[in-house]
Amino acid sequence: MDPQTYTPENSDERLVWHSIIWTYAFWVIGAMYFVAPIIGWVLFLRMLKRIMVDKQSFTFSFANQCWCLGMLVMLLALVIGHLDYQLGIPKLIKSSIGWAKGWALIALFPLIGSLNIRPHIIYRATCIVCKHTIILMPFFFMAWILKLPATLYTSPLRILGGSGPEYFTVTLYEIDPSSGIPRWRLFTPWAPALGMVANLFYIFATQEKSKAYRWCGYVGSLLMILISQSRLALACYLILMAYFGLIRWYKSPYLYFIASPFVLIIGIFGVQFIEKIEQTLGAFKAARAGSTRVRKHLGDIAMQRWYNEAITWGHGIVEKGPHLVEFMPIGTHHTWYGLLFVKGIIGAISLTTPFIVSFITLICAIAYSTTIQVAFAFLIQLFLYTFGENLETLAYLYWPGLIILGIAHKEIAEKNQDDKSKSRK
Repeated sequence: MDPQTYTPENSDERLVWHSIIWTYAFWVIGAMYFVAPIIGWVLFLRMLKRIMVDKQSFTFSFANQCWCLGMLVMLLALVIGHLDYQLGIPKLIKSSIGWAKGWALIALFPLIGSLNIRPHIIYRATCIVCKHTIILMPFFFMAWILKLPATLYTSPLRILGGSGPEYFTVTLYEIDPSSGIPRWRLFTPWAPALGMVANLFYIFATQEKSKAYRWCGYVGSLLMILISQSRLALACYLILMAYFGLIRWYKSPYLYFIASPFVLIIGIFGVQFIEKIEQTLGAFKAARAGSTRVRKHLGDIAMQRWYNEAITWGHGIVEKGPHLVEFMPIGTHHTWYGLLFVKGIIGAISLTTPFIVSFITLICAIAYSTTIQVAFAFLIQLFLYTFGENLETLAYLYWPGLIILGIAHKEIAEKNQDDKSKSRK
């Protein structure tokens, strides 16, 4: 097929395709928060119908099963945490709905990867969103230059439920209170989340077949990272660039010949390298000292209260923090601290286990296909962002990456089945 003419070929692909390319339209009406849960549960129910009624068979890898089990244990921890702290049935129902729109998606979309969805449909769709971003950015810049209202409106769809108004607010720009300069979050709830999405789009752009769309992906993703002013996004982008540079040449002996003298130099000047890295990290943190301070105190409070009050099952919900952390909710801004505070050690194990299983599964088959290499890059990104975001709150944004993860695991499972069949013959 001509790389310029990739189009959906079945109803599953059409749902995924249109859910991605209409990102800005969904943002304008305030529907972004609901698209991913609707798509995820609709495709999952369709899959169940095909299995139970149409008697179709699908390949469900061990890794995908681990993600499902882990997220179900999250729900169990949520229920027990609510019961332990007697939070009441209304809060339990609300939190369970939140689980269905957050943690559950992290299990559903890898399963959906077992459907007949081609990876390049997702790659092309995200590059189209990058193209839209490039087209729209001059208008967002002009809005700031002309001092137009930063926030246009909050969608009435907010009454359907959500974590906060930021998920439904249409904002042209925002001013960073610490620096006084503008930053943008576009269709995401906050600027660092835009950086996370941009890195995902960069991963997909590296696999785009069309040169024009590929460069739209490169330019659009880098633009989103820069306007988000997210330190983690920039660091992740550099790591992913290095990853794709190495993975392209990892079979070549020239890579190891070139790397050998660098390893020797690092061994000789190791102490100086460590000092430079520490200085860089210090400057990295000082770039947004206020944000770093708040994150550190939130983490300290979360860890202290988890250890002293709710080690096993957690507190059940996040809680409003003190003035020290600018009243930010305890259990946010960090996946691992948040899991320990809200769902205890059981919740942390429920995420750690599928992460490890996926990591081992993908790294052992990384030479098998480019889809597996892309999925591994996404897993690297996801792990990095566990230290700066709560994964469940942003699952509605990075769900295309979860589908690619599921497709990669399906490929590995099918390869293993083929190898077993050949060995029996």
